[in-house]
Amino acid sequence: MDIPKGYFAIYVGEQEKKRFVVPVSILSEPRFQELLRQLEQEFGYNHPMGGITIPCSEAVVTHLASRFV
Repeated sequence: MDIPKGYFAIYVGEQEKKRFVVPVSILSEPRFQELLRQLEQEFGYNHPMGGITIPCSEAVVTHLASRFV
């Protein structure tokens, strides 16, 4: 599945990864930057799938993201 221009992929999951396609513009949002910092400190992340890969449960990311809405 291609990623549209102006978007990028985030993969979330411990074993099986779920892909989220989000707009690049979110990278300039301070709340999103803080979310990525928190996730990196807690879980670390790398990019083996060509997008940001966060090795934790989807529920953790959803919970943290909900605090920034």
